[in-house]
Amino acid sequence: MASSIGRGRSNRPVIGVLYGGASAEREVSLASGEAVASALSRAGFEVRRLEMRDDDVEKIVGGSGADVAFLALHGEFGEDGQVQAILEKMGIPYTGSRPMASANAMDKHAAKRMFVAAGIPTPPWILADRPRTARQALEEGFVPPLVVKPVGAGSSIGVTIVKRAEDLEAAVEQALAVSRPAIIETFVDGREFTVGVLDDECGRPTALPPIELVVSREFYDYTAKYSDGGGTQYICPADVDPENCEKLKATALAAHRALGCRHMSRTDIRMDKSWNPWVLEVNTIPGFTSHSLLPKAAMATGMTFESLCAHLVHLALATSEARKRAAARRRAASGVPA
Repeated sequence: MASSIGRGRSNRPVIGVLYGGASAEREVSLASGEAVASALSRAGFEVRRLEMRDDDVEKIVGGSGADVAFLALHGEFGEDGQVQAILEKMGIPYTGSRPMASANAMDKHAAKRMFVAAGIPTPPWILADRPRTARQALEEGFVPPLVVKPVGAGSSIGVTIVKRAEDLEAAVEQALAVSRPAIIETFVDGREFTVGVLDDECGRPTALPPIELVVSREFYDYTAKYSDGGGTQYICPADVDPENCEKLKATALAAHRALGCRHMSRTDIRMDKSWNPWVLEVNTIPGFTSHSLLPKAAMATGMTFESLCAHLVHLALATSEARKRAAARRRAASGVPA
């Protein structure tokens, strides 16, 4: 069970920063978690660094005395709704989206289906559960360049840009080795942007300034994201006219809402040559490293990294209290004693 709020030395809630994990994105998560823990300490919170090496959340978090969980877990288990479901069962408030929204965002196929249902443009795709699906994609009219990526992985792990039809099957096999199934998706030729969404104090989602990614590599891969030598330029705010800036922000907000996200998200968008936006994916636990984009966008509005982390903690607490009040009202209306 969660401990009582305010048990820390500073009479503020004790924050357990969950990071690490066993996914392919462990190293990124370790960097995010350390950055968050240090920022929250500077902001005056009592922080417990909870490095995850397995999925025994109840033992690790329950024994830490944490009142709130700040989720800095990337990839499988951290972003797919599993840890969120366990924390809800434990009654511990946590940052980020709830289990269903997390699972849908992590599953790129499910997310794209929800985008289509909501009228949000996303590149055409086909699901690939075996390498020979490549032939089917070509027969159905998919023409290189194509993007092949695992359905359930992040940080561009296992992603390939395929320029020749004869290379498609090998790219699918590579993606399937990371996570099954894979997606074969039409490549959108144009400029790449990412748009963060952050809830305000009242829980209303607000789009942050768009960031344009100018990549020196073939695409925004793992090296471009996390290596100092990746050669990526981040233009924040993006150098676009007001109309297209609003178009980018509206698209990110629509994607955030379509998946039912809360607290924060970051939507990756490509704008084609005619300035039509195409949503690639939504990240419910964006990175919090020195290269991370949500903090960059928040900083463009005047929000420091420390205040961003503290804001997310306050959102987690406010959401938890609101849910408790709503549950109490439902019990009262049904005549069930508290």
